[in-house]
Amino acid sequence: MSSNLELSQRVKALKPSPTLATDAKAKTLKAQGVDIVNLSAGEPDFDTPTHIREAAKEAIDSGFTRYTPVGGIPELKAAICMRLEQDYGLKYNETEVMVSTGGKQVLYNLAQAILDPGDEVIIPAPYWVSYPPIVELAGGVPVILPTEPSDNFAINIDKLADLITSKTKAIILNSPSNPTGAIYDQETVKKIALLSVEKGIYIITDDIYDRIRFDGKEPYNCASLVPEARQNCLIVNGVSKAYAMTGWRIGYLAGPENVVKACTKIQSQSTSNPTSVAQKAAVAALTGPQDCVFEMQKAFKERCHAFVESLRNIPGISCPMPDGAFYCFPDMSAFYGKKTPEGNIIKGSLDLGDYLLEHARVACIPGIAFGDDRCIRFSFATDLQTLNKGLERIKNALEKLS
Repeated sequence: MSSNLELSQRVKALKPSPTLATDAKAKTLKAQGVDIVNLSAGEPDFDTPTHIREAAKEAIDSGFTRYTPVGGIPELKAAICMRLEQDYGLKYNETEVMVSTGGKQVLYNLAQAILDPGDEVIIPAPYWVSYPPIVELAGGVPVILPTEPSDNFAINIDKLADLITSKTKAIILNSPSNPTGAIYDQETVKKIALLSVEKGIYIITDDIYDRIRFDGKEPYNCASLVPEARQNCLIVNGVSKAYAMTGWRIGYLAGPENVVKACTKIQSQSTSNPTSVAQKAAVAALTGPQDCVFEMQKAFKERCHAFVESLRNIPGISCPMPDGAFYCFPDMSAFYGKKTPEGNIIKGSLDLGDYLLEHARVACIPGIAFGDDRCIRFSFATDLQTLNKGLERIKNALEKLS
């Protein structure tokens, strides 16, 4: 007897987030009493700053707990416009901005709004794990542009241009990058912006780590560097990383009004408005004192240099020095083909990630999840003592491979 009680082919083809799966596995082991050094999580270890938490408490106490406009409260939209002007020199009005439940929902809304089945989206690899699935869920086709650790994961403009076809609808840029921490230089970003204008394609610029950069420079993107590319540029950002607000789930989009309206319409039929209280907290984050951002940035830079320099001292590991964010992405393929103490062969990043979790009790993310099986992603969004403990464990475990 045939049955229609089946899941959709769409969800059957969808892969779960490996980063969340690894983090959950590590936390489960920790809950069981296993001493795990978790270097997999993509969130700051700092508490949300006090003035932001106080704004949320005030919102609750004042009864600001009801539905808000789907695309965000005017006060938060105004704060976003202010932040874009101060940080990028870009002037947007509130009709060109919307707020969502985290940056991931912004990206999902965008894909649903601009992609038709068969449309192609160019994604430089290594990439954030959710980019390809978000494109695929909208019926689009991810087209991967490989980059190399040896030149700090820089984008080759000629190779990018070669991938553009009549079906290309967008390019996704993430700078500073998850998982590499790389920042695309201004000349590269300008060339990509001009290419987007010439070819008539969107640039989805994921700027979520823009305040966590170690070069002392102000952030920039395609719209700020090439004014004529503004209509092509879809800016994605949020408060999660810069303000240690991952659980508050506030992301935002800035772009052409017609795209923003389309994304708002999609959101109206999915989640509706972001949490009212979290929106008030985000206003405080964007408009309040920014000292907390620079303090966290300073801490991440210190951890980055200490952790990556120590990694580089382990024979067999090569790792570009990150320019920002709180990740590094070392090439660890020198250990592939080696045997574990039990006689198992390390065949790739999945095997190596499992080995480090089981033998070193260190949680990390296999590079295959980011489109580069040579590498492993480590997060240094934790204190130096924990990082040093993890490094010692990694070194000892790798020395046991033969």
